[in-house]
Parts: sequence; C-alpha cells; structure tokens
Amino acid sequence: MTGPDGTPRPDDAGEPGGAPGSRRSGLRDPQRAVRGLGAGTLALEALVLLLAIQPIRVVGGDLGGPAIGVVVALAVASAALAGMMRRSWAWHAGTVLQGLLLLSGLLHWSLFVLGVMFALVWAYALHVRRVILG
Repeated sequence: MTGPDGTPRPDDAGEPGGAPGSRRSGLRDPQRAVRGLGAGTLALEALVLLLAIQPIRVVGGDLGGPAIGVVVALAVASAALAGMMRRSWAWHAGTVLQGLLLLSGLLHWSLFVLGVMFALVWAYALHVRRVILG
C-alpha cells in the first residue's frame, strides 16, 4: 500500500474494515486452514499408530492383545477427532489424546516415543493456531 504522497506504508489496517493494528494472516479462510492443520495432524497420527502395530510386535515382542486394543482405540479416536475439528472442544480433546498416547508408553516404550513425537507436532499445531487466529 502507498500513502497519499506515494511512499510505501505498512499495512496495519488488518482485515478490510478491521481495527488498526490487527494482523492479517494472508489466508482467505484462516479458521478453515487451522482446522485442516489439526485434522491432518490427527489423521496422520491415526495412520502411524495403525501402521506401527506390526513392527512393534516384531521388534519389541511383548505387545499383547490388550495393548494392541489400546493402540487401535487411540487410532480410532484420533481419526474421529480429525473429522470433528469444526467443534470448539476438538482441540482440547486432541490435547487429551496426546496425553493418553504418552500414557500408553507404559505398555511399550516405542508408544511413548510416538507419543512424544506427536505431542510435539500437536504443540506446534496449537502454536500455529494461536498465531493465526490470535
């Protein structure tokens, strides 16, 4: 943008009709973009959890039926939450899901490693959400 004298000026008007000083993200629909980030993160988590069952069984050895059931339940919950990211409580439920995945590390150490990795990814998604939406 340029001022009346033709010199460049910073765009501090925010959204059209918005308050001066408000930040624009540059996205057409920031809410939708952030929901997509959360849903993509949870869908990837579900896929990784389901694909991790067999390697954990082969390498780790002691992943029994109840532990496999917990992993499948976490994957199903993650996939279900990915589809519900329009709900305001879904972000909080996703955070709880990351804690449950960390707790599943009591069943096998590799589940704890997956929990740490996805908790960090989820923390980044929450950070991006806070930066974009304010």
